[in-house]
Amino acid sequence: MKKLLIIILAFYLNAANLHFTLYKKNGEQGNTLLVIGGIHGNEPGGYYAPSFLIRYYDINKGSLWIVPNLNFDSIVKFRRGVYGDMNRKFAFIDKKDKDYNIVEDIKKIILNPKIDMVLNLHDGHGFYRNSWQNSIFNPAAWGQTCIIDQEKIKTNKFGNLGDIARKVSSCLNTDLKKNYHFFNVKNTKTKFKDEQMRLSLTYFAITHGKPAFAIETSKNIKDLPTKIYYQLRAIEEFMKIVGIKYTRNFDLTIPEIKKLLKKEDYVIINGNTILPVKNIDKVINFFPLTSKQITFKSSNPLVAVVKEKNYYVLYEGYNRHAVLYPQYFKNFCKIKKIKIEIDGQKKEITVPSIVKVDKYFKVLSDKRINVIGYSSKQNEAYKKITKDKLIKKYAVDKNHKMFRVEIYDKDSFCGMFLVDFGGKK
Repeated sequence: MKKLLIIILAFYLNAANLHFTLYKKNGEQGNTLLVIGGIHGNEPGGYYAPSFLIRYYDINKGSLWIVPNLNFDSIVKFRRGVYGDMNRKFAFIDKKDKDYNIVEDIKKIILNPKIDMVLNLHDGHGFYRNSWQNSIFNPAAWGQTCIIDQEKIKTNKFGNLGDIARKVSSCLNTDLKKNYHFFNVKNTKTKFKDEQMRLSLTYFAITHGKPAFAIETSKNIKDLPTKIYYQLRAIEEFMKIVGIKYTRNFDLTIPEIKKLLKKEDYVIINGNTILPVKNIDKVINFFPLTSKQITFKSSNPLVAVVKEKNYYVLYEGYNRHAVLYPQYFKNFCKIKKIKIEIDGQKKEITVPSIVKVDKYFKVLSDKRINVIGYSSKQNEAYKKITKDKLIKKYAVDKNHKMFRVEIYDKDSFCGMFLVDFGGKK
């Protein structure tokens, strides 16, 4: 039976604001591949590709463990490393370093006996070539490469790093979007020639008997879907080598990747409120929160809600979508269901959720109801509310069709759902 297990590692005091998430996709018994994205926050090909693995792939045989957001604080800021280069902290890291807990936790995962191979995903400068051509195409470039630290390591499985990297690169070169996008193998010969790489994640892995590779798409490829395309093709080749059997629910083409990147996502905050992510209005005022320490959940692993100054910011990867100005409540009441009438039909809905409405809705509850955008100073329970009665500027979305319905019990905030006048599906 296929399972998706999600393990959210704990937050720590005096540490990075956002810790990474480990996702486990398990099929029938077999080898395990660990895919790590986002060690550098300004390399989006390296973290959007693993987010596709989480959302759109099923594993039938073997296991795929995925960390899409290793350096989450740097991802949302689109910086290589807000606390320094995380990929230079694997030989030694000071306990006072804000990356300390992240680095130590990912080390433990890498060293897990179940892990048979490690992939670390990046975007690198230029296009690697064996000989100098110009400042973009040269031996010092990192883009469009499969990186190895040495030709072989002593291990029972997958120790022939060079052969594996050449096989993957050869497969990638059978379908290039531009001829100059072709992949090469870059052997850094870390032990003897690259002191900085001796501090890296992949070198830590191979020195502990774990076959490890880095996949680098080029930063000079400006189109994100193209980079995701190459990353996913590389990962699929590694999965085949490891013996992982998989299915995906989309065609691996650049147009399809573009379509999925535009797909709307939603975020649930504190378990009682919900918002769209990509089509959200830039500013949400008086957003109800019951605690200054918030939690959030989304099907998109790159979505985050981050406190900044006296407000919160909703991110999806490095995209800053909205600012939420909070209204805090000391007390809260728990409510999981509420009865409403939609276009003449009575039903019970989950709180929080999004409800499609065509003509009108009516909340059937003894709780106090506040429909944001409906001009009334009274309890709005049992009121028939149509779209023309709602003030557009209070909508939560850019299309002015989605409105907040908040539920209260005396002075306690209970939860919220959204009504969407975009029409029933």
